[in-house]
Amino acid sequence: MMLLAILTDTVHSLTDTSKHLPQVATQDDLRFGDLLVKGGGVMVPIGLLFVLALVIFFERYFTIRKAAKDESNLMSQVRTSILTGKLDSAIAISRNSNSALGRMLQKGLLRIGRPIKEIEGAIENIGKIEVSKLEKNITILGIIAGIAPMFGFLGTIYGVIKIFYDISKTDNISMGAISGGLYVKMVTSAAGLMVGIIAYVGYHILNMMVDKVILKLETDAIEFIDLLEEPGK
Repeated sequence: MMLLAILTDTVHSLTDTSKHLPQVATQDDLRFGDLLVKGGGVMVPIGLLFVLALVIFFERYFTIRKAAKDESNLMSQVRTSILTGKLDSAIAISRNSNSALGRMLQKGLLRIGRPIKEIEGAIENIGKIEVSKLEKNITILGIIAGIAPMFGFLGTIYGVIKIFYDISKTDNISMGAISGGLYVKMVTSAAGLMVGIIAYVGYHILNMMVDKVILKLETDAIEFIDLLEEPGK
């Protein structure tokens, strides 16, 4: 019993002593910036693709948003001018609006007096040009969504090849040597996928916005054609 009491006191004293000893960090904290640097040279093109995707998205977003603004006031002014016989005023109003719809209406107004089919064709051609302007560079986002993950996988594959090459040179096949280098190289895959997802989402958001603008322009164009046919009814 006395021996047991002595052992118990010794354990308690060692426990109390360990509480006062400084805690030694057993593992370094993972820092996002350090991982990006350790990702290697492949992180450079992935970073450039990320910046390019953001620039294209925000530039197109604000451009398309401007084209999607409400043009009911323009249509109302053009309607009033046509019904009162002020064709020159209607053309001037369309030209001064400096919008996709205004340019379409201007082209149609300049064709008044010709067959309706010819006027519709002129408006449709201008509409296609305006839509192509809105879609400018959007396809680049789709390309980035496809190639950014490929760059990431390329960096990871290169890292894995390098790890096994180093193992063949040093004969060090410990799990620590393998996993220590592999988790760093997986950063390129994660970064590539992240950039690809961002570009993919941005690509479809912009396409949906363009589709809404196209529907609006088509609706206004039909209203304009109906307006030209009203006096003849």
